[in-house]
Amino acid sequence: MKVSAQELAVLLQGTIVGNPAVEVDKFAKIEEAQSGALSFLANPKYEEFAYQTGASVLLVNADFEPVQPISATLIKVKDAYSSLAFLLDTFGKMAARKTGISKMAAIADKAVIGEKVYIGDFVVISNNVQIGNDVSIEAQCFIGENVSIGEGSVLHAGVKINAGCSIGKNCILHAGVVIGSDGFGFAPQADGTYKKVSQVGGVLIMDEVEIGANATIDRGSIGNTVIHTGVKLDNLVHIAHNVEVGENTVIAAQSGVAGSTKIGKNCMIGGQVGIVGHIKIADGTKINAQSGVSKTLDRPNTAVTGSPAFSYNASLRSQAVFRRLPDLEKKIAELESVLLHLKQEKLS
Repeated sequence: MKVSAQELAVLLQGTIVGNPAVEVDKFAKIEEAQSGALSFLANPKYEEFAYQTGASVLLVNADFEPVQPISATLIKVKDAYSSLAFLLDTFGKMAARKTGISKMAAIADKAVIGEKVYIGDFVVISNNVQIGNDVSIEAQCFIGENVSIGEGSVLHAGVKINAGCSIGKNCILHAGVVIGSDGFGFAPQADGTYKKVSQVGGVLIMDEVEIGANATIDRGSIGNTVIHTGVKLDNLVHIAHNVEVGENTVIAAQSGVAGSTKIGKNCMIGGQVGIVGHIKIADGTKINAQSGVSKTLDRPNTAVTGSPAFSYNASLRSQAVFRRLPDLEKKIAELESVLLHLKQEKLS
């Protein structure tokens, strides 16, 4: 579908610099774009490509002022990256979505299926499952008993949702996600063995949650593991039993959160972060990649790094000192030599 720069500007409430009639029908990276493509410039590191790009239309921030001629028509917006995300989402939803139920799907008699639903090959849907309108379930997904999936949600291939879990509206679960696997509960015995503790809780995922490929969320041992509205989890993230993740928190790849920890709202957690169990993370906390959090962080809107994690600014100062350790060691040796010499002179 072709759309003009003028139509895009109206949609984004932006300002046009250039030809408002030029049309685009695809998206492209700024360094690779050709005629007919829409691209964007949000990071100043890529500004050089703005003067070389073949894109027909370029989204830029409102304060961008080119220092060389640009062939593309510019649409100036408040935030180019957010505007691109809006367009990708808008045109993605406009694209034709598959509907219909595969003859190779296995659907229990007591399952309730909404309207305009797509169910792919080899999907298994168990008894008492409730699936809302406009849900898409790709091939080889498994939906256990008493699961509910809210309208507009998308399950990519191979997603497994075990019994008693709930998925909200407009959620996206990428390939290989497992929801409701048993929590890691084992009681140590006198003879050195471990006895499994039954996990009888569920997983409650609210609306507008996105979960990356092969991420896993364990059911609660008693009660629910809860993922609140707007949370975004990257690939290979693990959330243990009875964890609670607050609204609009984002967690990057390969991070893990141990059982019963409560993470606040609007937190940003980098990749490969490890968080121990039974602690609290305050709203707005930022945790740097590869950090290890071993105690409660109760001050909102702070940043931490390291293992064990501590204040980000203090860590930077410590790193600066660490790099100077050889010089500091040399200076200490020199001072010790001077002090020894002074001591010998005094004794003599």
